Amino acid sequence: MDTIFNILLNDSIFKAFLNDYYIQVLTMLGIYLIGSLGLNLITGVTGQLSFGHAAFLSIGAYASAITSLKLGMPFPIAILAGGVMASIWGILLGFPTLRLSGDYLGIATLGFGEIVRVVFLNLSITGGALGMAGIPRNSSLTLVIFVVFFTIWAMYRLENSRFGRALVAIREDEIAAEAMGVNITNSKIVAFALGTFFAGVSGGLYAHLLTYLNPSDFGFLKSFEFLTFVVLGGLGSIPGVILGTSILTLAPEFLRFIADYRMMVYGLLMVFMMIVRPRGLLGGVRLSRVFKKKLSQRDKASATGAN
Repeated sequence: MDTIFNILLNDSIFKAFLNDYYIQVLTMLGIYLIGSLGLNLITGVTGQLSFGHAAFLSIGAYASAITSLKLGMPFPIAILAGGVMASIWGILLGFPTLRLSGDYLGIATLGFGEIVRVVFLNLSITGGALGMAGIPRNSSLTLVIFVVFFTIWAMYRLENSRFGRALVAIREDEIAAEAMGVNITNSKIVAFALGTFFAGVSGGLYAHLLTYLNPSDFGFLKSFEFLTFVVLGGLGSIPGVILGTSILTLAPEFLRFIADYRMMVYGLLMVFMMIVRPRGLLGGVRLSRVFKKKLSQRDKASATGAN
């Protein structure tokens, strides 16, 4: 077990092809992907608008950092602690707020995000406004890729399960879903708990990559950034979330001359997508069906050619 974990923490295979800068960028992309897939479960699959996703990343990041730095726990336990703590707060927030919907839920989650930021800003254990430094750098590209693939697999299995279809039914029409026997409130809370768990894991990996945390890094703009990843790629689409997160994470690295206008570009993209393609780049597109259709067309063409 220790040998497998040591392999996951080793980036030597990537260092043969990439320098440290590109490894850092790809690792950050993977961390953002984990958080985006968690938000996609909440907003894209279940249809619950959340403007406070960065709060759960911060809860996971600080919980993981404190577990590792203050309590001296192993890195895997620290990451798990970050996910569990974020999930617990997701459940606590879910009970009073998930009876709301639409803009009201968005405002409630936005308020929660600001409360969390201010609390971390005034806690001594988190370093207050000075931030928390000295966190062990344990996150590696190999480990993050492993967690990304696990997250994608888990989300795919979840969305294609009975519970996942219930979440889609809630998104499409809550009244019809309830009439079919779906427990609306409990389903929303479970979806929120799972989505925030992956946000907490993402935050834990983030903390152990940068080795420094500051509450200002987890404000509303960070939540808006994650929401943009999901909306641009396509609400409810796992390949879409991967595409949207990859584009918006890697583009600023290659377009440094507009780095100061990143949020303005994100806003323009949101407006453009709402006009041209409201469901996002891959929203409503089932890649499995597309591949099957292409394969069937190829088989028909080859059969016709043989005749």
